[in-house]
Amino acid sequence: MTKTPDATRRSDRSRRAILDASLVLVGEVGYNKLTIEAIAARAGVGKQTIYRWWSSKAEVLLDASLALAGEAGAEAGWTGFPDTGDLAADLKAVLRATVDEFADARYEAPVRALTAAGATDPELGARFTQRLLEPQLALYEARLRSAREAGQLPAGTDLRLTVEMLVGPLTYRWLLRTAPLTHGFADALVDRVLAGVGYVTAGRPDSR
Repeated sequence: MTKTPDATRRSDRSRRAILDASLVLVGEVGYNKLTIEAIAARAGVGKQTIYRWWSSKAEVLLDASLALAGEAGAEAGWTGFPDTGDLAADLKAVLRATVDEFADARYEAPVRALTAAGATDPELGARFTQRLLEPQLALYEARLRSAREAGQLPAGTDLRLTVEMLVGPLTYRWLLRTAPLTHGFADALVDRVLAGVGYVTAGRPDSR
């Protein structure tokens, strides 16, 4: 008996090929020169296949970056933001994983391209922030809120500001390549920021 082709599997393969092609191409030609036609040709599909799922190259690349971020988390073994009770250790683990992700060529080119394009295209920048950046920052905020509720951070700690103090320097060093991005830098960053906001290690009274 002839086996019926699995349309769902074929669609999944096409979708994956499109996402992969967009990531490779944006690294080769940059966002401004990236086209739906080029993505379709590289993925081996027709343009209408892409337009069936996405309305623009920005949407394709955003979905590709989201998928890549999810894969990076899975490879690192993350099932969520760690909460071991030790805030410093948890933040260091996440920032170290971020350093590794930034060093991954699969991630670097598309995110650099999206960041650069978003700086000159407000609509793209807003979508990039809403879909990719904000959900990640929210995880940091939730972990800091848990620490604040546990008495490890002062009651008046500005959670969003603290998050930006943690991720801002890391992103700045990566984007501008001002110095090597290392685990040691990530650890030092966590120590300095937590000391600045008055972090109290779990189980140890504040000695200030």
